[in-house]
Amino acid sequence: MASEDIAKLAETLAKTQVAGGQLSFKGKSLKLNTAEDAKDVIKEIQDFDGLEALRLEGNTVGVEAARVIAKALEKKSELKRCHWSDMFTGRLRSEIPPALISLGEGLITAGAQLVELDLSDNAFGPDGVQGFEALLKSSACFTLHELKLNNCGMGIGGGKILAEALTECHRKSNALMKKAFSSSAFNANAFLTRLLVHMGLLKSEDKIKAIANLYGPLMALNHMVQQDYFPKALAPLLLAFMTKPNSALESCSFARHSLLQTLYKV
Repeated sequence: MASEDIAKLAETLAKTQVAGGQLSFKGKSLKLNTAEDAKDVIKEIQDFDGLEALRLEGNTVGVEAARVIAKALEKKSELKRCHWSDMFTGRLRSEIPPALISLGEGLITAGAQLVELDLSDNAFGPDGVQGFEALLKSSACFTLHELKLNNCGMGIGGGKILAEALTECHRKSNALMKKAFSSSAFNANAFLTRLLVHMGLLKSEDKIKAIANLYGPLMALNHMVQQDYFPKALAPLLLAFMTKPNSALESCSFARHSLLQTLYKV
């Protein structure tokens, strides 16, 4: 594994969090049927640099409008939170899956790494789950922390599709991590160093802005440390940094404690 690949892997794991960068259309009661209806929304999305959270709650989005919005999202790789509850009011149930498929394809194409996906209050039924099944199985959801599906009427059938999709997502993400860590060119110390720098736990001459919230990275590390592919020689080093006084760590006491408990057992 090349040094740039190691850096990218460390950066990806570190950045499982969201700061600002929110664009909100919440509660505007927009009726977006056609591409023309959605042109203002699309322009705002396109013009928003560093888009990390998109709120579409309280509007109604049709198949054609979803398709063009998805096209705009294809260039928004930093998007991490999709607040998309209650956005199909008045739509036929048959319209919702294709709309969700388009939006999901936009996120996948963008290379987004979601931490939150809220599709609550959309009443799409069992068939609606098929609309975001591919998204859940993709790398866009390898970093997903929160999936909200309240009041969607999925039933047993939808629940089965959901369970299979999440299981596949977990399998794929673990397989990717195992491949990376098992590579003969993988440099464990370089990986840990880059990760700690991004987390703000290790100083560096590089101008890298440390992330503000370490909860996500700590929970991701807690999972990785328990896997057979994780280099056990890194555990004492990681433990040393986790036990040092640090305000960023202290603000994520639960995640830090969970990781420490795991490290003590390694």
